[in-house]
Amino acid sequence: MYQPQWWKRLFFHVFASITFYTAIPLPYVNGLDFRRAAYFAPLVGVMIGGILGLCDTAMNYLGIPLLTRSALVVVIWIAITGGLHLDGAMDTADGLAVANPEKRLEVMTDSATGAFGAMAAMAVILLKTTALTDILDHRCLLLMAACGWGRWGQQLAIARYPYLKPTGKGAFHKQAIRSYPDLLPGLFLLLSLSVLMTLFHSQYLFFALSMSGVGSAIALLTGLWFHYQLGGHTGDTYGAVVEWTEALFLCVLTIF
Repeated sequence: MYQPQWWKRLFFHVFASITFYTAIPLPYVNGLDFRRAAYFAPLVGVMIGGILGLCDTAMNYLGIPLLTRSALVVVIWIAITGGLHLDGAMDTADGLAVANPEKRLEVMTDSATGAFGAMAAMAVILLKTTALTDILDHRCLLLMAACGWGRWGQQLAIARYPYLKPTGKGAFHKQAIRSYPDLLPGLFLLLSLSVLMTLFHSQYLFFALSMSGVGSAIALLTGLWFHYQLGGHTGDTYGAVVEWTEALFLCVLTIF
């Protein structure tokens, strides 16, 4: 039986990951295998950040003011992902608002959005917009890092913590991230962004190191916090890890 060459297999795995994690209109490909989608999530995140950075640069060239530009970047951000991760953050917030821990998962599976879910979405969008407004330089690189670290945090949650449902939209991610070595490609990719900054701007060494330290720390802590609250993770909490890591990463980097 014919076996595709390794680079063709890699291409289709990346293609499947982009199809799964984004709403980017791509040609239909029959028989895509989504079981490896989570393995390439940080790469997809960096690509999303790059697209956002290009959009931001184009709007800056057109003379759009910083606040309006930042808000439009966040709106495009949501559009590119199809609201996939934001929906998970909203469902997670609704579940955590329930006092009875045994009913939290039941509430999270309800498609209706509650008050706490709406407030969580508003908080994430507001934090991203205001943080981007306070960031004047290297916005493209920081958007790439934010999207990448958010999805590396998802990978870390997949590797470290149990999945709380026998089935679900995130259950098959366990097949892609089986052990800690599976986290290394995404980690090296994100660390390379910091290296890239220091190569072009050696005076930004401290900032580049801070970017890696902040990204990895927030990615770890967000997954840990949701695990502490629920005793594990679901597909919704994976999305919440992505959104809150992205937002908090940008907020903390405004200090530097």
